[in-house]
Amino acid sequence: MSTTNFDRYELATGNNIREDLTDVIYNISPTETPAISNFGRETANNTLHEWQIDSLATAVSTNAAIDGADFGTDSSAASSRRGNHQQISIKYLAVSRRADIINKAGRKSELAYQVAKAGKELRRDVESTLVSTLPAVLGTQSAAMKTAGIGSWLTTNTDRGAIGANPALVAGIPTTAPTNGTTRALSQATLLTVLKNCYVAGGNPNMIMVSPTIKQNFSSFMFSGSTARIATQFQDQGANPRGGVSVVGAVDVYVTDFTVIDVVPNRFQADRDLWILDTEFWAVSYLDGYKTESIAKIGDAERRHILVDWGSVCRNEASSGTVADLSTAAMVA
Repeated sequence: MSTTNFDRYELATGNNIREDLTDVIYNISPTETPAISNFGRETANNTLHEWQIDSLATAVSTNAAIDGADFGTDSSAASSRRGNHQQISIKYLAVSRRADIINKAGRKSELAYQVAKAGKELRRDVESTLVSTLPAVLGTQSAAMKTAGIGSWLTTNTDRGAIGANPALVAGIPTTAPTNGTTRALSQATLLTVLKNCYVAGGNPNMIMVSPTIKQNFSSFMFSGSTARIATQFQDQGANPRGGVSVVGAVDVYVTDFTVIDVVPNRFQADRDLWILDTEFWAVSYLDGYKTESIAKIGDAERRHILVDWGSVCRNEASSGTVADLSTAAMVA
């Protein structure tokens, strides 16, 4: 091997090699927000956003009156009020003048890049709060007002592990989070019971929302074992746009006796909670929508904040339900 050539390594010792840095920034952090994307949208006009719920009287099979009967007793019932506090979620940015104007890889303006990135982060924060069991908090001058997550609304159609307890509403506001119970594997019998209870109450659930781990367990249970509900498909089932043989290995739509339900994974959802949702009865309220505002300049930097003033709306929680306190063990029959 020759040692007399002037080679690439000698160039490196003199720092004479230009960097090879692509002009693209690769970011794989997930930005999908299944709850926000599938829930409705409302406008709030106060920090306490309120609405009313009602239900019909129980159907009576013996409702029969004699001909010419006197006027009876009015049995009308008043509606109930529900409400939730709005929450300010915010991101702060400060970019120096030099950082914004120097020649950079992957972006021209550092400020514009950071604003776009923070906007996606803020939406992820809202989604994470929405699919939590956090209760509503009134807030004070020194403590932030907080909105309630899905888990703190559900009290009617619930199935919890041992010692688990439902959340509590005070004056129609979910101020107490559910109590965690002993974790257990999800069973199809439990799931079907809660689905039935939602339907009997008047709901028509159209979405099961779970963590990625529980989603995989759900699919695995449907395909494998002596209790498999779906026959494994070993042959091609028709034209495949990718030109290869396809094998079905996931369950994304669950047909029940009462409704057809999408099984949706949510990266921001805890493993222990499965939400059964009638999305018609869920919304996000906005006292102030997503906005980027310039803050007074201090020193040699540009400052921005991005905020949203929002709250969760459960129009009637009896339409939906939960199977809580799940372990990551595979589903059982």
